[in-house]
Amino acid sequence: MVEQVAERTIDCPVNAALEVISGKWKPSILCELRVGPRRFGELKREIPAISEKVLAADLRALEADGIVSRREFHEGAVLATEYAFTDFGRTLIPALNALAEWGLTHGRPSR
Repeated sequence: MVEQVAERTIDCPVNAALEVISGKWKPSILCELRVGPRRFGELKREIPAISEKVLAADLRALEADGIVSRREFHEGAVLATEYAFTDFGRTLIPALNALAEWGLTHGRPSR
């Protein structure tokens, strides 16, 4: 019976969603992108505690999962990079909104 419970836990669809959005900084990145496309520098300013290395790695991971797209363009002589939700990634927004609402309503439990 223990094996069946373990299999159900592994197969839980919540785990599939959390695998994509879990991490220390991915939720913050995704919350910023809910507002609209953001440049790398804008994300860094809005999430000041994240290092550039981690921000770049998390954005690459979200891009690899098909959640975020990366667009490079020239703004004058400067190459700019902008990140936004893909169509597939936008399907995650209602779940993020529900999690945000839960967090606002219930907050962090006191221990």
